[in-house]
Parts: sequence; C-alpha cells; structure tokens
Amino acid sequence: MNKVSLVAIATMILVASCSDETTVYNSPEENVLLEDNQTILDNSISFENSGVLDIFELDKTTGKVSKNEDGTAGDYPLTLVGQVTSPSYRGTLLTASHVDVEGDYAYISYNTSGDTYLGGIDAVNISDPNNPRVTSRLYYTNADINSIKYDNGYVYLAGGFDSERSATIEFNSFVGKVNVTNGRFDISGGITYGFQEGFNATDVKITGNTLLVASGKDGVITKYDKATVTSTNEAAFADLRAMAINDNTIAVLDGSQGVNVLNQDLEVTAQIGIVSDFGDFAKRTLDFYENNIIVSEGAKGAGVYEAGSGTLLEYIPILINPEGVDNSDVVTNAVAVNEGIVLMANGGAGLCLSEDAGDNTDLVGIIALDGSINYVETKGDYAFAASGKSGLQIIKMNKPSTSLEAACSASPVYSGSSNLNVNSGEELAYRGSKRFNSVNVDGGLLLCGSWTVRNAVNINQSGSFEMNGTFVVGRNNRRRNVTVGKDATFRVEGNLTIYGDLILEDGATLAFLGANSVVNVLGDVVKNGDVQITGSFDDVQNKF
Repeated sequence: MNKVSLVAIATMILVASCSDETTVYNSPEENVLLEDNQTILDNSISFENSGVLDIFELDKTTGKVSKNEDGTAGDYPLTLVGQVTSPSYRGTLLTASHVDVEGDYAYISYNTSGDTYLGGIDAVNISDPNNPRVTSRLYYTNADINSIKYDNGYVYLAGGFDSERSATIEFNSFVGKVNVTNGRFDISGGITYGFQEGFNATDVKITGNTLLVASGKDGVITKYDKATVTSTNEAAFADLRAMAINDNTIAVLDGSQGVNVLNQDLEVTAQIGIVSDFGDFAKRTLDFYENNIIVSEGAKGAGVYEAGSGTLLEYIPILINPEGVDNSDVVTNAVAVNEGIVLMANGGAGLCLSEDAGDNTDLVGIIALDGSINYVETKGDYAFAASGKSGLQIIKMNKPSTSLEAACSASPVYSGSSNLNVNSGEELAYRGSKRFNSVNVDGGLLLCGSWTVRNAVNINQSGSFEMNGTFVVGRNNRRRNVTVGKDATFRVEGNLTIYGDLILEDGATLAFLGANSVVNVLGDVVKNGDVQITGSFDDVQNKF
C-alpha cells in the first residue's frame, strides 16, 4: 500500500467563519493509506451467495414469518448480485457504515466499533450488474468514516478521529473532500478537511453548492461551501444522528428529542417530538416520502409522520426472522424509500420490505440476507445493504420495464401458485413480477416481466417456454438447473441468469430474439445430442 503521511500542519489554512473554532486544513492529522494491491481489490467481491433471494413473508393471520414455498407466487423477485466483503487492516475487520450511489459507482464507508478509530472508503463499479468490481480503496488509520456522499468528481466523508493524538486540532468531528476519477481515489493533491464540534460526525449531505455536516453528541449542523470546505453557518443540537433534504427543507434527527425541520438558514421551523430510545451513539436515519417523514426508531421500528403537522401516522414494526435473534440487536437502524417500497435496516432482524398501501404501510417480509443490517440505500433498480462485518450486499430489484409491460399488455397479471405447472395442451401467458418456487412446462408458456425461480425449471418434451424480460434461476451456493427437454423450445428475449447448468436435450431449440439479449450461465451449458441455438446474444460467462 502507498502510505501518505499528512501531518504537515505548517501548511494548514485557517478560514474565518461564523465560528472562530472552525478550521479547514489542506492536510489532515490522520495517516491515509491507498490500497495499491490490485489482487486484494479484485478479491473483494464475493459471489458465493449470488442469485435468487428468498423472502420470509408475513402471515397476517398468525403474525409469523416464513418461506412461502408452496403457496401463491410472491411479489418482488429480488436477486443478490454480490457482496463487497469488509476489508481488514492489520487484523482488524472494518464495518460497512454507509453507502452512496451515483451513476456507475457505489461508494462505501467503513468504521470500527468501540474506542478504536479505524475506517476507510471503497469505490465499486456497478455498471455491469453481473460483475461489480472494487476499483479503489482508502484506509484511515486514525479515523472512523460514518457517512459518504459523491458529487461532481469528489467524495465527501463525515467521521470522527482521536483529537487527543493531535497537538493542533481540538475537535473530533470532521468532513473530508477526496478527489475521485473513474472510480479511483486521487490523494496526490491533498485532501481538504473541515473540523467542527461534536463527538463524531454522523452524516453528510449536499444541496446545490452547500455541504451539510451533522455531528453527534454536543455537536452542530454546519454549512460549508462545497468548493472550499469553508464554514458559512452552524447551529447547535444535543445529539444529531442524520439529515434528510427535500427541496429547500432540511430535516435533522436529534436523538435527544426527535425531528427538527430547518430552513436554509438552519433555523428551526417545526419540530416533531418523538419519545423513543434512540440508543447511545447508534446509527439512526430518516427519509422523506411524499408528504411524510419516516424515522428509524430503534426497538420501535420505523415511525411515519406527516411532515407538515408532525402527526404520527403509524409505526412499521420489526418482523423477526423465524430463526431468532438477540433482542438487543432487534432495532431499526435506517430506512429508505423507492417508488412505494419501504426498506428497513433492522440490525440482527435483517432487511424488512414493506409497500405503500395508500393510508398505511403493508409489511411484506424479511429479505434473506446474511449479517446484521446497519444501513440501507436504494436507487433505481438496486438496493444496497450495509451489513456490518458481512460488508455491502448489492440487491437487484428486477422491476419490470414499462415498455415490456406495454408489449405484453394483452396477457393477464400472474397471481397463481408459486409452483407454476403448465400441462400438456395448455397455452398460458402472463405478465408481471413474481417469485416462483419451481416452473414445470409440458405445454406452452409465455412470461413477460421480471421473474425469479428458487428451484429447477423444466421444459419437458415438446414443451415451449418463451420469456421476455428478466428471468433468474437458483443461487450460487444452491445451484439449480434449467432443462430444455427433447424437441422442446426455449425462446429468450431479455436477460436470463442461471445459477446452475443449462441442459439441452436432443432436438432442443434455444432461440434468442432481438439484438440485446443477455445470458449468464454460472454452471455449464450441456448439449446432450443434436441441439439448435439461434439468434444473437451476449454470453457473459463465455459458456457457449
């Protein structure tokens, strides 16, 4: 690793601000290490658990959650793209604390629990959903990084460091501005830092040309000029955990009393008093959703409040995985909203998925992921769950495209069994977005939309299966096959992923339609006799 020791405090620049205690440095106190071992970066992605994700669904009659393997096909055909494994530094495993997604890259921050100050940041190229790559990594040997935000060629970091090891800096909370180009951090020109009151900077947000940084116990929310990291305004709060921005409105979560709504001058315009135990120094977030604010409230789950009046609309409770977890780790750490879907990072209770039902929120279930979920971010067709020492988990939501829905609009929406069986002589066609347990075709089947299958897919002798959209089978650590039987036909238009083998029996036909089909077979393509493969397609694993 290339080590850059930036302790030349003689080069510091003192910047005047509304508080004469706010200092900006072009060189920080901490040592910064840039990982230059490409092998380490290349091996930082694990595909062991990739594939179809189960959801432990809520039974509204019993209140329990379980896998629904033989009932009605479930909504939300999610898949796990891969995991960014948490890095280690000199034997200490770092913890994923936050993620920000912009364009083709996800940026991850790391910290360390307890009194140790040790953290880092990763840049991950996610342009190819089948092959995410860690492109750059930066270690901080005397700082925790608790939040990260990308903007216009820079990542902005919020965290805390051990000020007792500094002869010059008296504050623990800091914000840093790091140059990043094509997913690679560049520290050759230095890193610009700002320091502010508070035990630990907990969140960083950007609005226009303004950088907002919140610091925790006995801290402040500070406005900085984004270009220079010069402080322009600040306001004190007792225990700031997180911020959310909606147009010109800023909401801050104060662990001592609830939510404060601020204007651009950091003046409090409204308050939402919340009587919840937010825990000491624990991660908690909030998010705007339409006219509401959703707040992660620890053991209570997530509270939904009307933003204008502050009225409590409902609590979204924490579902418990049937395998059980320690009660002390059953807490809602973070919430995120994506087009009517609410995701709750519930610590040891996992990642909970709910959906907007108009006047309230319907619980769907718990997404089967490893690790304690500390933070969740969602954007577009992806969700990113920071699962502590299990690293960052990249989830594809597989939303059906509008154009695909229109092309298949004549077909009814599927609402049947999770075990889809098409008998000989039947011709069935459906559109939608579902999770199947198994698919068995003796007749003819057309599926338009996004679909996952937990177990095997069999297109039996002389059967016909056409798919248009996204179709994913199995997972990497529990592989399942797709078998195209004797004289059977499998037509593919879209994206086909098989965590297992694609088996083509004698006389089978595999036809790719259109010019943009993608096939990703993680096992083998097995040809048992004379088979026909037609059309153009992108062979991700070069198995054909």
